[in-house]
Amino acid sequence: MKIFIYTLMTIALALIIFNITLLDFDNLLTGNSLVALIGIIASLCAVCILVIFRMAKNIEEKTRNH
Repeated sequence: MKIFIYTLMTIALALIIFNITLLDFDNLLTGNSLVALIGIIASLCAVCILVIFRMAKNIEEKTRNH
């Protein structure tokens, strides 16, 4: 499960980097830049959720051992 979570985090970070390359800083809220911004925000949310999930699994493992 740990490898799967880290794989998903890597994919989300790769999507963030890819979407940053699509941004047009002159017109951020039009066309492909808006789609790229939405993709960046969605990927950041995915990373946050995966970090929270991983922390919850760590807490669960620690409480199970005691």
